[in-house]
Amino acid sequence: MAILTVLWEKWIEFKHEWFKITVTAMISPILYLITFGIGMGMDKMVDGHPYLEFLIPGIIALTTMNASFNAIGMSLNVQRLYERSFDNVLASPTPLGQYIIGQMIGGSLRGLYAGCLILGISFLFGAAIHVNVIFFVVMLINGMAFSALGVMAAIISKTHADISRFSTFVILPMTFIGNTFFSLTGLPVILKMLVQLLPLTYASSLLRQLSYGEGVDWLSLAVLVAYTVVFMLIALLRINRSKNL
Repeated sequence: MAILTVLWEKWIEFKHEWFKITVTAMISPILYLITFGIGMGMDKMVDGHPYLEFLIPGIIALTTMNASFNAIGMSLNVQRLYERSFDNVLASPTPLGQYIIGQMIGGSLRGLYAGCLILGISFLFGAAIHVNVIFFVVMLINGMAFSALGVMAAIISKTHADISRFSTFVILPMTFIGNTFFSLTGLPVILKMLVQLLPLTYASSLLRQLSYGEGVDWLSLAVLVAYTVVFMLIALLRINRSKNL
């Protein structure tokens, strides 16, 4: 029931704010597509594919990440620090594991919605990419990972500004170096190893392979799932610690 309650809350929020949510989700990715895809990369090839076809899966991955993280991190931070409604959750018999899973599903669905918007726009740009069921599954898992990270960030933040700083120092760097805008093949070895530690790197790689019509890299998918579980457990531990203070 806790999962359904959280999902109902997210649905009501989406229903009343759908226009703002839609426009917000589209602005940055469209600018990325225009700036990098059209302005700089129309005639370029990356890994044997047109740069636009290389770019779009990365933009979908980062859009899913940003939408999922912001849908949970910002909202929960406000509920905890200003509305104080999160205190009611801690005081209630709500199973915290179910609460986090509900937040993760709600955030991932928001991310999937944003990713599908960009996917639709990419076809208008003339990109020839392959899409199947696994493509959407990867978007969902990526969204769940960063929704759990959003829960953790909201819990550890002491002020509303802290969540913005977390986004600046953690989410923003991944946006640009997480295998999104350029190939990792030309990077120095040490930097490449660091980039390969980022969960967004695996999401971008998986979506790109699928968009090329290649098979699923099950190891990368397993790593992305592992990140999702780790972020969920950390978020649960942080909430339990807050509840026991």
